[in-house]
Amino acid sequence: MVLRIGQGFDAHRFAEDSPAPLRLALLEWPGEPALEGHSDGDVAVHALVDALAAAAGLGDIGRLFGADRPEYAGASSAVFLEETVSLVRQAGFVIENATIQVIGNHPRLASRGDEAAHGIGRIVGAPVSVTATSTDTMGFTGRGEGLAALAICLLRRGADPALERQAQ
Repeated sequence: MVLRIGQGFDAHRFAEDSPAPLRLALLEWPGEPALEGHSDGDVAVHALVDALAAAAGLGDIGRLFGADRPEYAGASSAVFLEETVSLVRQAGFVIENATIQVIGNHPRLASRGDEAAHGIGRIVGAPVSVTATSTDTMGFTGRGEGLAALAICLLRRGADPALERQAQ
């Protein structure tokens, strides 16, 4: 059995003048400022896409969905995640699990962490954990200038047993 671990990181500043709500962990957060970015700026999903792509040897989010690709301008990060999961599977890997940690002062993720984990997990097809932490007022996240996220995933090379059962 071949196991691969991937790690991803992303950070975006808040777009204080944007009328759009914050998109974080595939959820809308009304009343919170949006994040700047070529797409919706969802740091949680972007970090996970980087982790998945790295573990499968596919590069990173910039290579797959770079800012030079106009078709992804303003796109939902769900599109990036769905396409990355498909590429990971095409490369012969099964996603075993993933964890995402959002870094910032707000929004308070605890109230919606399970909702975020469920939505992301449905796309990934594996257990996902979504947590948050602050940096105790240190750095750009501590000053409330933006958000960052770290993600780690575990992939296994081989056929998905659920897919094998469906094929029989």
